[in-house]
Amino acid sequence: MSTPVRRAEETAEPPKALVSARSTLKCENDGLGVLANALEGDLGRAFCEAVELIGQAEGRVIVTGMGKSGHIGRKLAATLASTGTPASFVHAAEASHGDLGMVTKKDVVVALSWSGETPELREVVHHTQRNAVPLIAITSEPKSALGRTSTVVLALPKAVEACPHGLAPTTSTTMQLVLGDALAIALLESRGFTASDFRVFHPGGRLGAGLTHVRDLMHKDDKVPLVSNGTVMSEAILAMSEKSFGCVGVVDQSRRLIGIVTDGDLRRHMNPDLLTARIEDVMTRQPRTVAPDTIASAALEIMNSSKIMAVFVVEDGRPVGILHLHDALRAGVA
Repeated sequence: MSTPVRRAEETAEPPKALVSARSTLKCENDGLGVLANALEGDLGRAFCEAVELIGQAEGRVIVTGMGKSGHIGRKLAATLASTGTPASFVHAAEASHGDLGMVTKKDVVVALSWSGETPELREVVHHTQRNAVPLIAITSEPKSALGRTSTVVLALPKAVEACPHGLAPTTSTTMQLVLGDALAIALLESRGFTASDFRVFHPGGRLGAGLTHVRDLMHKDDKVPLVSNGTVMSEAILAMSEKSFGCVGVVDQSRRLIGIVTDGDLRRHMNPDLLTARIEDVMTRQPRTVAPDTIASAALEIMNSSKIMAVFVVEDGRPVGILHLHDALRAGVA
């Protein structure tokens, strides 16, 4: 009885690069697990203090750091600023050359240093002490020079770096990054920051387009295809053709939207008597609608899921506009 021949791909060892990548991901993921556990203890209590301290500040959050911690600090400042917490990054090495002027007594300083002994942070720390500026430290050494002089210490737990030599900041910077994100999101939620607020700081690109409101894109006034209840279908079809939306809305005596006639309705009721029929015998009642303040991406999802090309925009039951699927796509909403 012959032994089955195994294919080469079944016996070959995985590429070293892939083994390395998996090892790095596991190491950094383990670090995040340790960080999550730490939040159940002293780190969690300090975290809540930091959120409260920043939330009460009248000025900005000034983030500072050096090296890789400085890069993470820049990202933290950007994330805070874009989510409703005014923030700026001050490079630790530039602080003693004039940039300390950016730090006012109304601000809160967040300093990142894994060791807590970064020499370039010394002048920043002294400045906060001289001017009674609250200082939040993100460090793994709470008893370091930085930790001892801080108002609140977010003490990061020890973790193994993904770097095989234990030198290049990898797991440590990932932990700093994630804790910074957690801080920004906690502040966002405490301020009640909404998607509409978010758009104020993100007007450009696809993100800004996706946060556009329906009222910014809709057609209104005499461009909205509307006819009254009781209209003869020959007149309704003429209104559909003039407005070019492939549909016409039906309103009652109070100008409330009670139905819609689409190209599909015309096909379903195609017969010799269609032109003389009353619109209420053809229309679809209770059509899908959106409010003017609906986010455009949400309106697009409604049109896609309902398989319709246009949706009426109503306020207090009365149509104030109409949005076509192509309007959303042209604006970059996706």
